[in-house]
Amino acid sequence: MRLNPNRLIPPQHHIYYLSGDDHDALFEAADLLLAAGDESALRMRLDVSELNRIEEESRNQGLFGSSACFALVRNAQSANPKQTAHLLQLVETLSPDHRLIICAPGIDWKKALHKKMKAIASLPQCEFKLPDEAGFRRWLDQELAASGLNISPEASQWMTERLCGMRLAARQMIERLHWYDNEQGAEIGTEIVAELLGERAPNALEDWCHAIAIRKPEAVSLCIRLLREQQVAEVQMISWLGTRMQQILMYRWFQAQHDRNPLGAAKVFGEARQKVAEESRAWGGAELTAAISRIVQAEKLVKGASVEDKQVVIERLTLNLITPEVAV
Repeated sequence: MRLNPNRLIPPQHHIYYLSGDDHDALFEAADLLLAAGDESALRMRLDVSELNRIEEESRNQGLFGSSACFALVRNAQSANPKQTAHLLQLVETLSPDHRLIICAPGIDWKKALHKKMKAIASLPQCEFKLPDEAGFRRWLDQELAASGLNISPEASQWMTERLCGMRLAARQMIERLHWYDNEQGAEIGTEIVAELLGERAPNALEDWCHAIAIRKPEAVSLCIRLLREQQVAEVQMISWLGTRMQQILMYRWFQAQHDRNPLGAAKVFGEARQKVAEESRAWGGAELTAAISRIVQAEKLVKGASVEDKQVVIERLTLNLITPEVAV
């Protein structure tokens, strides 16, 4: 019995099997299912190794009659064969007076537990798929509207790109924005959102990444400005650049596989969607792999105990990447 993730509450069943790759949404729904209903019920969050407790508590009698037991199994995806058999037994035998929520985030479809759960036609089950960027944007816009914050459309789009699929992180970000705003109602733009997410100068970083990806000499001056004037952390610069070059590499790979949507398959998001196709033409296959190798080495120097000046490492990396004869 397949259920819609948006229609799980109020609970209509006493057993649920929740699976899928959207872990935040899955556990959010599981907690709502656990909390709903009889206030006097015993509520438990358990590992798959603690299934005996469910049987024990569901059989216990209270002083004034039987009491309900609501149990949430957090990690069914790691069940061994014995635990799988135990879970299936609970599904078949647990009294409707109790509630069992079986969570299997990210479970491999080949696992015996998943196959057997899916084969039970009468078992209420719900799959939580990772949202695409548009779906997450709609969800985030609803959360921002409910929060009462005055967020610019550009800032909302930027949050979508950086936090796509991470509902918990998005809610924590909204809470931080509330502290920043202090109910003043002023519009909050991209620069403020980026600062609160721990990233400085996002627009300038995007310009620098694009200049390197298109192999333009101006990348050097942009690099110097980021490091010396805007004082952006070298680790942040490496992270942005590494992501961009990986996107180009994956785009080229999916394009070579004749994928219908190589940008989507490569998980290219934000402004990069309009730029990666053009940027990819500036690189040969061997050049791309050599560039990513250079970025990895630079990251080790920036994060490690190197005696080299970190700013010099980033400036040298920028120069090397935009120079075709060096990158080959």
